[in-house]
Amino acid sequence: MWCRRLARLYPETRGLVSTLAKRQHRWEPKLLQSSPSVVRWLSTAPDAHECSWVLHPDHFELSYSGSSMRFDYVWLRDHCRSASCYNTKTNQRSLDTASVDLDIKPAQVRVDETSLYITWPDGHMTRYRLEWLSQNSYEGQKQQFVQPRKLWNEKIYKEANIRGVSYLEFMETDEGLRDFLHNFLLYGIAFVDDVPATREHTQSVAERISHIRETIYGKMWDLTSDFSRGDTAYTKLALDRHTDTTYFQEPCGMQLFHCLRHEGTGGRTLLVDGFYAAEQVREHHPEEFELLSNLPMRHEYIENVGGCQNHMIGIGPVLNVYPWNKELYMIRYNNYDRSVINTIPYNLARRWYTAHRILTTELRKTDNELWVKLKPGKVLFVDNWRVLHGRESFTGYRQLCGCYLTRDDVLNTARILGLKA
Repeated sequence: MWCRRLARLYPETRGLVSTLAKRQHRWEPKLLQSSPSVVRWLSTAPDAHECSWVLHPDHFELSYSGSSMRFDYVWLRDHCRSASCYNTKTNQRSLDTASVDLDIKPAQVRVDETSLYITWPDGHMTRYRLEWLSQNSYEGQKQQFVQPRKLWNEKIYKEANIRGVSYLEFMETDEGLRDFLHNFLLYGIAFVDDVPATREHTQSVAERISHIRETIYGKMWDLTSDFSRGDTAYTKLALDRHTDTTYFQEPCGMQLFHCLRHEGTGGRTLLVDGFYAAEQVREHHPEEFELLSNLPMRHEYIENVGGCQNHMIGIGPVLNVYPWNKELYMIRYNNYDRSVINTIPYNLARRWYTAHRILTTELRKTDNELWVKLKPGKVLFVDNWRVLHGRESFTGYRQLCGCYLTRDDVLNTARILGLKA
């Protein structure tokens, strides 16, 4: 009742409310200067989250569980979860956002230990759980990672002692598939062991996770040194670290490799955590990191070999970050496929080359290299948005098979199994 009475008397009692709030809680001066505004302090049980709030003319400010958050009134009305505004059966919005008055303001506000209650001018009441607001606020999201991960170099990965999942566990149990995806999400690579060394069994392993993404290479592809495609991968030459399909508008999210046969020497696979290297650049060269995450590059694949004619173009920065929290979510790095740099002005070209050189130096540090010898039976899965791969040159006949998976499908499978992805 106390809050209701003060709200009715407002603005006459605004000064009194502010004075009481000052005595009960130390607000930053800028919050009290937002006039006209109403300040409230809610003291809950000792083991509960303390809460205070400010009713500004154009937004609602909430301090809860040690965090300060701001919500535009239109945002609050749009995110009403009442039965008439949100369909809980389909988890879809029913409210027509375009019908909400952009100048809408609450008619009444009430806060208790767990919830915020807003009554709107038309009499509609919305209840928001304080915990939900905390989790879904811009300020809350800004401090969270979209996807948990563990960055690694060679030493860190080897000390983690990550074991592969057996073929039978992977194919026949949800626990085996979940363990595999858990490792993949955290480290960007994962292995399935004891897979029969055939193209068919490799395909069944891929399809255990999701549908195979069909590309210009087909669904399942075979990789030998016959130069049957217009790509350096179809030779015996060494390949420097890179990510695949940078020339797609949306590079493939996951790829897998299975060495079915190798009669010769060399051919070890190189793996580098691109996020680990990029975070080193962010820490020590923040301006260069910013440049690489803002300037778009063109990657291109031109093929005219054996009847295969393709001209693919993908455009995007080398480092891709979410704008609200600057979390790195994709690295697009392939010096083989990078096209003519015609997407940045001349006065930024030298700065871009300097930044690219810094990142390349970090990626090529020996400490960051994990070398793996792929053999029949061991299937390697790689997060193509994060982990760069390469190989050393080899002799003899070497046959690999593999495919690409769509990232959304992989993450969907992980979420169904209860993983955060």
